Amino acid sequence: MKKPIPVLFSLFLLFGLQGRAQQITYSEPDRDDARSINFEILGKISGNVLVYKNYRDQHFIAIYDNDMKLTDRVKMDYLSGRISNTEFIQYPEFIYMLYEYQRRNTVYSMAVKIGADGKKIGEPVQLDTTELSFGNNRIYSIVNSDDRQKIMVFKINTRNDKAHILTTSLFDRNLTLLRKSRLSIPMPQRNDFLTEFTLDNDGDLGCIRASGTASNDNINKVSLIVKPALSDNIVVSDLKFANIYLDDIRIKPDNIHKHFVVTSFYSKQRRGNIEGLYYSLWDKTANREIMNATSVFSDEFREDAKPTGNSKTAFNDYFLKNIILRKDGGFLVMAESVYTTSRGNTLNRWDYLYGSPYWTPLDYYYWNSPAGYYPWWRSNIYNNLNTMTRYYADNVAVISFEPGGKLEWSNVIRKSQYDDNTDNFIGYGLLNMGSQLHFLFNVQEKRALMLSDQSIAPSGQIDRTPTFKNMDKGYEFMPRHAKQVGSRVAVIPCQFRGFICFAKIEF
Repeated sequence: MKKPIPVLFSLFLLFGLQGRAQQITYSEPDRDDARSINFEILGKISGNVLVYKNYRDQHFIAIYDNDMKLTDRVKMDYLSGRISNTEFIQYPEFIYMLYEYQRRNTVYSMAVKIGADGKKIGEPVQLDTTELSFGNNRIYSIVNSDDRQKIMVFKINTRNDKAHILTTSLFDRNLTLLRKSRLSIPMPQRNDFLTEFTLDNDGDLGCIRASGTASNDNINKVSLIVKPALSDNIVVSDLKFANIYLDDIRIKPDNIHKHFVVTSFYSKQRRGNIEGLYYSLWDKTANREIMNATSVFSDEFREDAKPTGNSKTAFNDYFLKNIILRKDGGFLVMAESVYTTSRGNTLNRWDYLYGSPYWTPLDYYYWNSPAGYYPWWRSNIYNNLNTMTRYYADNVAVISFEPGGKLEWSNVIRKSQYDDNTDNFIGYGLLNMGSQLHFLFNVQEKRALMLSDQSIAPSGQIDRTPTFKNMDKGYEFMPRHAKQVGSRVAVIPCQFRGFICFAKIEF
């Protein structure tokens, strides 16, 4: 399950009244699917909606027509071995599935092209291999550029504490190898770790090397590492900040201005309250930092973000979820309040190693993108299987910054969600329509989950709309796993009587 993409609501006039209309078409629950099946909505090609499904060693592509009727179920019998770490990249006429599998002591990084009929186009392509002397079969990570013209497969060997070995393979959209590099990244401090990898449209790789305090609960040193697309060298540059501690770092490429944007929450002391947002702008062409600023959250914003409790701790449960860059060089940041409880104990940001639950520093030979992840996968490590865990996802803070890094406006999408032993029905999906951002999430009404939409304009004005009233009973939506498949069409997974099905919503 990957990044959620929410839904667009279109305004219309009917009998002189302003309202909202949508047409919902449900697929039939597939009784052949196991209740614990894994799935991912891939997209829409030639009128067909493609969904990948996996249960144990069985892999399928389900094909749905325009009426969401299952027309075919294509078994991917060409997949062999222990498949792991699947990624999908959609193009107008096909979809790439990138995956890895292990055979004996060798791990293979592979790619296969899938057509509109769910069948493979050509044979799977081998991208890289790794020989292992241990049992870990998750080796590779994948990043792609925003325009999807560049794809990078990489792995990191962390055996040596003083220098990690980064191996990258850069491909174009035809999977033609453009450059393979093997680089040594110095790790001078004991608590150094790597996080937040991103690829820009030029094929340049950017990542963060951070150094934490003794227990790694705060970050006191950050370096930006850039590997040019066709070079076998890296450029390591320390980012400037003093007398603050960073937490929850993100990096985003600005392809228009050839910049890397680095943002992070910060506090003034170790394990201290979140004070505001740190912002750094790195110019690739000049190879220097051209902007460095911090923005302190006002008391009014804190009270709006968390109406109850101590306003000083208002952002202690918030984590960065989305960063959207504007054409003028400004950007928007979205952060959500998320936490868990188990037998009366609450896990907050200081209970997650390295601060943020959305990402993890590199394990041996392994890094995985944090996009779309919630903290639950991590907190469950500490919970006994027989222990009930309650998951919470509350308000969403939206903050707009000018190109110079000055806070322009802020607002809060209000919601209060929780569920026991699952996070599938909480959280939100986000759709960027250019003129508006739409947030899609469930709200509780009379012991039932109802789908709700709120939108925010470029000025920061929020349009709070009623919940959907014409949905069929018995369907529970999972909006944060939704996928936009057209300009006004989205497919959202839902649950009906314990089985997974899919709803196409047209606005």
